[in-house]
Amino acid sequence: MDLKKLKKIIQPIRDSNVSLQERLFRLLTLIGLIGMVFAVLMGVAAGEGLVNTIGMALGFLIFFVIVYFSIKYRRIQTGAVIIGGLLLYVVMPFNFLTTGGPYGGASSWCILAVVFVALLVENKVKYFMIVTGLLVLLGIYFWSYLYPSILAMHTIQMVYLDSAVSMAVVAAVTCGMLLFQNAVYRSANRMAQRQKKEIEELNQAQNRFFSSMSHEIRTPINTIIGLNEMIMREDISDEVAENAENIQAASRMLLALINDILDMSKMESGKMDIVPVSYDVGSMLSDIVNMIWVRAQEKGLEFHIDVDQSMPSRLMGDEVRIKQVLINVLNNAVKYTEEGSVTLSIQCRKQEPGYAQVVYSVTDTGMGIKKENIPHLFSAFKRVDEEKNRYIEGTGLGLSIVKQLVDLMGGDITVNSVYTKGSTFIITLPQEIVSEKEIGYLDFEERHVTNTRKRYQTSFEAPRARVLVVDDNETNLMVAEKLLRDTKVQTETVDSGVKCLERTAQTRYDVILMDHLMPGMDGIACLREVRTQTGGMNHETPVVVLTANAGGENQLLYKREGFDGYLSKPVTGSQLEAEVLKHLPRELVTMENGQDSFGVVQKPFVQRTQNKMPLLISTDSVCDLPEEMTERYRIAILPYRVVTEGGEFIDGQEAGTDGVLSYVRRGRRAHSEAPETAQYEAFFAEQLTKAQYVIHMTMSEKVSKGYENALEASKSFDNVEVIDTEYLSSGMGLMVLQAAKLAAADMPRESVLEQIGRMRARVRTSFVVDDTGYLMQAGRISPRIDTICKAVMAHPILQLKNGKMQAGAVKIGTRKSVWKKYVDSTLKGAGRIDKSLLFLTHAGLSFEELQEIEKMIGEIITFEKVIYQKASPAISINCGPGAFGLLFLVQEGK
Repeated sequence: MDLKKLKKIIQPIRDSNVSLQERLFRLLTLIGLIGMVFAVLMGVAAGEGLVNTIGMALGFLIFFVIVYFSIKYRRIQTGAVIIGGLLLYVVMPFNFLTTGGPYGGASSWCILAVVFVALLVENKVKYFMIVTGLLVLLGIYFWSYLYPSILAMHTIQMVYLDSAVSMAVVAAVTCGMLLFQNAVYRSANRMAQRQKKEIEELNQAQNRFFSSMSHEIRTPINTIIGLNEMIMREDISDEVAENAENIQAASRMLLALINDILDMSKMESGKMDIVPVSYDVGSMLSDIVNMIWVRAQEKGLEFHIDVDQSMPSRLMGDEVRIKQVLINVLNNAVKYTEEGSVTLSIQCRKQEPGYAQVVYSVTDTGMGIKKENIPHLFSAFKRVDEEKNRYIEGTGLGLSIVKQLVDLMGGDITVNSVYTKGSTFIITLPQEIVSEKEIGYLDFEERHVTNTRKRYQTSFEAPRARVLVVDDNETNLMVAEKLLRDTKVQTETVDSGVKCLERTAQTRYDVILMDHLMPGMDGIACLREVRTQTGGMNHETPVVVLTANAGGENQLLYKREGFDGYLSKPVTGSQLEAEVLKHLPRELVTMENGQDSFGVVQKPFVQRTQNKMPLLISTDSVCDLPEEMTERYRIAILPYRVVTEGGEFIDGQEAGTDGVLSYVRRGRRAHSEAPETAQYEAFFAEQLTKAQYVIHMTMSEKVSKGYENALEASKSFDNVEVIDTEYLSSGMGLMVLQAAKLAAADMPRESVLEQIGRMRARVRTSFVVDDTGYLMQAGRISPRIDTICKAVMAHPILQLKNGKMQAGAVKIGTRKSVWKKYVDSTLKGAGRIDKSLLFLTHAGLSFEELQEIEKMIGEIITFEKVIYQKASPAISINCGPGAFGLLFLVQEGK
């Protein structure tokens, strides 16, 4: 044997870069080789014949060859299966028979063979080999018990030697394997811990980098925005004004990108905090309108807003994050819409006392989203439909951040979209009610502010007020000073905390604006010194932190440290003026007439007031419900199609039941077809303009393709649930009706779905057929069966079993005698019937015939309400004229 090849097998056992399976394979096969050498030596020592010894040596060679080629060609699993099979089915039985059977060491080696297969063979093959191998070994045991002469017996000394050595070797090998596997797992665990630590350190370094980057970039942006605003305040030409406005827009866009990256970093590290505050709903919506209106107007889009006038005027929530979510989704809607409109709808559903679910819907008429892309919509850095959207700006972080923020706020976001038709994003957030006062009508025309430039007017003047600005960046000091210039406040600036303390020891200020991150003494340390300064003159002076450290967690930090206000760079002139004004003594302030940096220009603004239903039940026209009921419970109906030799007709609209029955009576062929997937998509999209959620209930999937098509269409809508009722006709209608009643009672969607599932067991649906010829035309029975039925006056009873229409029984006799038999067997064998409602659904029966059938029913049971329901054309053409069915519910649990 080539020792170099054997060495190649042994060396990688200790190599941690080699897979665990391969290392175990090498170890066990090495042990197997040693065992086979031992077996050969034992055979020689026992004086076995040359044939046996050569056989064992040949087996040893085959074993080695399989191992070598399995490792060489990386087919470890194949090698393990071959070797395991040879051990269990050939080597171990042979060894058992030739070494004394139960009197030698064969039993110990059999255990080792089973352990080999258990450790190295994978998937179902492992269990098959273990079970069959054990059966083979048990069979050998039983065979040797019945026929002891088949065992090759040795001397008593060799039996003891073989048994003892085999037991010792197998025990040592098993322990060695377990110790080796434990060592490997411990090594892998240590490596995983090291990798985890490295990843955590990497995340911390990444977060520090992003935080530092945000801080450093915000400082120059603050300069750009601040100085650009000073330019816009001057009497400049239209061309310069346009350039300044473009600079302002680009700066805001850059700031938004930085915020997205910083937010994603915080979320990945689990440091994103939600800070609930009491906020005014109207003011928040006004801010959003002001921002989105301009972008929509630039693209020539209409911007609509629907506000539930009954929603509370003040709520408790993280206003900043709610605005971020809505602006992100609205910006996306504007970005991906080339023509048409973008609509923001807000509805409020009060729940337990003091709490409400606020539902924000953003609908656009843009390009829509492909069904296969919807699952990837909220993935970071993932942009769907790259080819079509490659020229649209953005980082790919927006919707990922939106999803995570909504989750952090305990809400939910869903998407409904039809490709090329548009999309609807629905965001549901739980919020606490602060004020029960209704928001009422919001006049956004008066609130709306455009970016049309007007001469800047300061909001106030305070020539006797003194303001100290502390920042280590000279440009930031200059920007703050210039932005406050027109208010005529006396502004002083210093570039360090030490210099600040020198000023506060000598002069009393009305407001101090303080940066946080400064070399030497930072803003927090400086604030503490100001508050406790011996002989200081500003112990009670309001101190506002003016920092590039943005984020809700930083706001909490500054509030805990005792700052009186918070401003995040970059800061606008209006923000700075508003914050300073908030802290100045009233007697130092003179208010001006105009309080905004830009004038108000009224523009036509479309506002609609449309409240959506929380839940809508929809179904197909084959539900066979009276129109009065579908209208009362607002059940939406999608019609089937009736296909005849003369063309296609819409079920119940272009083709009525009487006309279809007249058509088939003349021997013409007709059949019904479910709506196509595209028709379901359009139907669902229309219903979602009326409701937040839709539950669509279809006929049994084993009878029609309606369920399959509806389910495929629903993949475009997160807010559509498709349910297979497993029934048809008014049996399906009974379930639809009960679900609609629950929805009308404002039962939660999850509870309605649960009730629908329980309702299936309560429905009873069957029809008696008058003429089997129509079943033959529909392809349900053969012409021969039709001939026999007519000859013996047989009338099949069609029943739904496991969702499939079957002939449950056959009644023989005249037409009216069959009616009597059908009514008796159906009602008497149904158990405890719910007597509230019975549908007598029929195809082409007269009123007098229906009354006669109702009289038969009344002799057995009295229903509170019996509805004569004409079957839809789609149902009638399958049962034929003269057919009718009794459809009702049984009591629950019966």
